[in-house]
Amino acid sequence: MQYILITGASTGIGYTTTKYLIEHGYFVFGSVRKATDAHRLENEFGEKFKALLFDVKDEDAIQKSKAEVENILGSNNLTALINNAGIVVFGPLQHLPFEEFQNQFEVNVFGVLRVTQAFLPLLGADKKRKGSPGKIINISSVSGTFTNPFLVPYCASKFALESLTDGLRRELLIYGIDAISIQPGPIKTPIWTKAKLPDNQYDNTDYDPVLKGTDKMIAKTERNAIDPINIAQLIHKILRKRKPKTKYIIMRNSLPIRFVRLLPDRWVDKIFKIQINKILEKSLT
Repeated sequence: MQYILITGASTGIGYTTTKYLIEHGYFVFGSVRKATDAHRLENEFGEKFKALLFDVKDEDAIQKSKAEVENILGSNNLTALINNAGIVVFGPLQHLPFEEFQNQFEVNVFGVLRVTQAFLPLLGADKKRKGSPGKIINISSVSGTFTNPFLVPYCASKFALESLTDGLRRELLIYGIDAISIQPGPIKTPIWTKAKLPDNQYDNTDYDPVLKGTDKMIAKTERNAIDPINIAQLIHKILRKRKPKTKYIIMRNSLPIRFVRLLPDRWVDKIFKIQINKILEKSLT
């Protein structure tokens, strides 16, 4: 039996991947923050699933869950840790409450490190355990390679996650533990709905006319998003590969983002300025 741990298993990519991997013969440990979600998923997935109740910001809860996993594994290794849990913080840096930026990193970066440090011994860092070294698969984003205005907290956290993934892979060479980054474009998950700005938060700022179009932008993003089953299938492919690639971009059409990455920064700035000016002109008519 191969054992997988997925954080953020209650919805979106985490839920879909959990379901897909169980259907393909894996045992999945899935982290959730609510007891109601734990009961729901255990009832749905049955004996090949074990819910772990922890927030990635809660060190004590993570350690308690580690003990639960170790009890089931015995002396065997985890096949993979999939760091999927994440949030999106949206807003202009000039006015964004510092606590919101800080929370973005607490979940998307520090949370990944907390969970990874806790479960590394079960992935092969404890050489007394049995089995092949495991894999760490971090769900990053194309936003980890390209920064959008007003989405800077999220982009910055994913840039940090990219560096963290590369660092882990190189430092864990001594154990044979691999670390892979998946960089999705927009995915049909609740994360974008949750990212919508609170009403009136930036009404009295110079950014108000631009931010009024936020809901339309998110709606367009959701329409062009890919189904999370595509991520689940990619993860399954990575699990079966002895030497997977270190990074995978997955989106409907990756050519535009690959092209924009090649442009000089000032050119990209001009593109954003044109777009913002168009929005401002519309707000005045």
